[in-house]
Amino acid sequence: MFKISLLITLLSTLLFAELRHVEASEDVVKSGIKIIDIRTLPEWKETGLVANAIPITFFDEQGRYDAESFIKELDKHVSKDKEFALICRTGNRTSAVSELLSKQGYKVVNLKGGMKSLMSKGYAPEPYKP
Repeated sequence: MFKISLLITLLSTLLFAELRHVEASEDVVKSGIKIIDIRTLPEWKETGLVANAIPITFFDEQGRYDAESFIKELDKHVSKDKEFALICRTGNRTSAVSELLSKQGYKVVNLKGGMKSLMSKGYAPEPYKP
């Protein structure tokens, strides 16, 4: 019985989890999708943020992370049943974090290329305001 229950749990997680990889663009920003910026405070200060993005650091400046704390903070801003996007500097961090979140049942969009790509296309971020 335990094996059947475990199998059902795993299958339901896979069925309801969604992950899309989309090129970071102004169209995505203007689409109204909620965007979570997982970069660090110095990065937010340096380049600013996408309009209306929610800054929640995943990796600190030394590359350490606390996934449980991140998810606790994330859950204050998004729900598992509604799609949202992740952005970082180049898309490397969001690629890993979006995989993790997808396995946790979130509907997540990884913005490939990140802020670097978005800004290279002429997007002007808003200054970071603590």
